[in-house]
Amino acid sequence: MDNITYSVRFWKTKTYKGAKVTTHTVRWVVGGREWKEPFRNVAQAESFRARLMTAAREGEAFDTRTGRPISWKREESALSWYAFTLAYVDAKWPYASPNHRRGIAEALTDATEALLTSEAGAPRDLRRAALRWAYSTRIRDNVRPPADLIQVIRWLEQHTVQVAAFTEPGKGAILARAVLDRVSRTKDGELAAPNTANRKRMVLNNAMEHAREMGLLPANPLKAVKWTKPRTLTTVDPRTVINTEQARRFLGAVRRRGERGARMQAFFGCMYYAALRPEEAIDLRREHLVSLPDDGWGEMRLTNAEPRAGSRWTNNGRPRERRALKHRADGETRPVPIHPELATLLRAHLKEFGTGPERRVFIGPRGGLMTDRAYLKVFHEAREQAFTADEAASPLMDVPYALRHAAVSTWLNAGVPAPQVAEWAGHSVDVLLRVYAKCIHGQQGEALRRILDATTS
Repeated sequence: MDNITYSVRFWKTKTYKGAKVTTHTVRWVVGGREWKEPFRNVAQAESFRARLMTAAREGEAFDTRTGRPISWKREESALSWYAFTLAYVDAKWPYASPNHRRGIAEALTDATEALLTSEAGAPRDLRRAALRWAYSTRIRDNVRPPADLIQVIRWLEQHTVQVAAFTEPGKGAILARAVLDRVSRTKDGELAAPNTANRKRMVLNNAMEHAREMGLLPANPLKAVKWTKPRTLTTVDPRTVINTEQARRFLGAVRRRGERGARMQAFFGCMYYAALRPEEAIDLRREHLVSLPDDGWGEMRLTNAEPRAGSRWTNNGRPRERRALKHRADGETRPVPIHPELATLLRAHLKEFGTGPERRVFIGPRGGLMTDRAYLKVFHEAREQAFTADEAASPLMDVPYALRHAAVSTWLNAGVPAPQVAEWAGHSVDVLLRVYAKCIHGQQGEALRRILDATTS
């Protein structure tokens, strides 16, 4: 057989000690091709390597397509979907961000519900809770499952289809369609948002490719099914973007929300004037404010962000985890100009409140980390107070992120070159030009005035 070889060599297991995760990678060569398999636990790596070496010593043939002994293929053909998803999660966990881990878990949870062999035996809510527990590698490796989930987990181990079922004529296509349909809907059966459906589909496509690389599937079954992806909104909706006058009204209303609001005026100001993402503003430290003059422009240099993913998905077990800037490598920084009005807000903020733990510029009302709940409450209260009835009823600045959209749009419309805006905003130029348009609220009127002037002169 062309896919069989007895030429197998083993290399020393490679250990990588990252800032938060240590990975042990087993390396071996089959028929001249190198194979790798990462593990978080050294014992797991040694056990896997020992099994490979035992098969080689006993003269067993290896499959050049999978890098594994041919006998393993017979064993893996009976692998259940649930067992495969656990292996997939473990393989991705060391390299995925907390939010991506959560996204993987959400997609696999939906897919697993579509691949049950029986609906009887475990209530839906408990099934989802059990899968949510199982798809956190950190928790599964270190925490015993809650008592009410133990039986559900055992039930799941026995009641999902075998991965090999995707290769069965007729049945495989039905299963693939069932999975795609499930990730395209909410828990209640309604159509999911296009961005959500496509994100989950990408996760499942990657999982199927992983199964193919492991030799569990000869091809990706999702690619054999004709499926129209829902269209997604890829540009900023101009109706959500505020102008300068509206921004000042909003920031003034934030200030009037008592001490809680006073602490957040500069916080929201950083989003509007400097295009900071919420997780970047939360991580802002005093040393990031490189220049904060009494008059004129200043500069900040961002180093990290603290996105919220939930304690289940972080390495530290807390809702937020400090990470590199989005679209940036570890250690890479990003310069951002400080508008004179933002400089005034920041100087007043530091004078009134100082800095918090780790020299954080913004802290919560009780001295802890700024939480989503705290700033969202102030955001919506101030928005309602600052806007007219028509503005408040519209999509205008419906979420805090719209403040960042306004900042980037303002820079672009002021004539700042796209590469410079991309550097300040932390985007690629391609994404910047695709996502952002000239969408400052009220700009259409100015454009029409210019056209009228040009045609009547």
